[in-house]
Amino acid sequence: MARIAGVDLPKNKHMEIALTYIHGIGRASARRILEQVNLPFNTSSDAVTDTDIANIRKVLDDQFVVEGDRRREVAMDIKRLMDLGCYRGLRHRKGLPCRGQRTHTNARTRKGPRRGAGVKKK
Repeated sequence: MARIAGVDLPKNKHMEIALTYIHGIGRASARRILEQVNLPFNTSSDAVTDTDIANIRKVLDDQFVVEGDRRREVAMDIKRLMDLGCYRGLRHRKGLPCRGQRTHTNARTRKGPRRGAGVKKK
């Protein structure tokens, strides 16, 4: 099992998909990395050699912000919006969607479970 950027890559998956398990790497970035390392996209994650893994690590370190650094960067961006008091920051602060979705119905992912009109007592 390969370990890259502190993440164990899943077994028996194409490398294009396996690399997306690293936070900050999507399908397009995974394809770009594999092109630079000269690995086919459909190579199994079990069949990757140690030299290939070392090359992938080198490309990740040189060109991408991943895992802890990426999470910290995103958190700081959200904190900056909240401190500014802009519309998106206020929506983050209130726990509501900030990209224009409707909230009259739906938006349960951001708002959490429904709270009834009143708590019933026996």
